[in-house]
Amino acid sequence: MRDFSWKYFAMTGDVDAYLLYKEAAGNSDEEAAAAEELLIQEEQAE
Repeated sequence: MRDFSWKYFAMTGDVDAYLLYKEAAGNSDEEAAAAEELLIQEEQAE
């Protein structure tokens, strides 16, 4: 979805497509941070 929204934005300049791209990027960063935190917690529990 991220690639599509970026390509669509690049071709059209549609602001909504850019906002969708940024939202998808933000979700990925949040998920990665949550996964890293979970791994750290599991390592500390051992």
